[in-house]
Amino acid sequence: MPDHVPGLFITGTDTEVGKTYVAALIARHLAAAGHKVGVYKPAASGCRLEQGKLVSDDAVSLWEAAGRPGELRNVCPQCFEAPLAPHLAARQEGRRVDETLLRDGLRYWNDRSDIVLVEGVGGLMSPISDDEYVADLAHDLAMPLVVVARNVLGTINQTLQTLITASVFREGLTVAGVVLNEFDVCEEDVSRETNREELAARCVPPLLAEVGPGAKEFSTAVDWFRPAR
Repeated sequence: MPDHVPGLFITGTDTEVGKTYVAALIARHLAAAGHKVGVYKPAASGCRLEQGKLVSDDAVSLWEAAGRPGELRNVCPQCFEAPLAPHLAARQEGRRVDETLLRDGLRYWNDRSDIVLVEGVGGLMSPISDDEYVADLAHDLAMPLVVVARNVLGTINQTLQTLITASVFREGLTVAGVVLNEFDVCEEDVSRETNREELAARCVPPLLAEVGPGAKEFSTAVDWFRPAR
């Protein structure tokens, strides 16, 4: 590809790590700074039926955070109902994930955005179609990755594995940095007190910021436009 405005690809160390929450915070920050922000979730499963149409709650959150740019249906052009990997959810409906649309759906945002945020599905090696992984799409879109890691016991291993995967997939994927997200506090998990320091010491890409429970801002100021390309 790439023939698009600057962008960031938001991925995670696993599913349910808060990718949408972090992506929405980035979108809100960029919009408040005066940028026209496009938001794109190429495919989503576990969608709800509303007035005869499937709607992705993640897509709605991103769209609202960016200031409702364009039309909601173009935020996530491929929605599936079952809470499974997209290709499996599509199969239950007698459909297939359109691999061409995964990429071409981004073109809608090129003429109406200064920057585009793309949110993946699960982690880099999560299947996104019958033949491809999220990492395949990230590679083709050629946007730097923002890796969202959950602040829990085990996050060091999961984060480093994700970064290693990014470094060796095809010619390697560029990583802008890591965001440590704490959205489900477990007081008994004492690793929360040391995970930031450990990740900062062990990750080659920078630890960009932390997000506290219910936070509306990042722990440190980040120029999110700067690493986008």
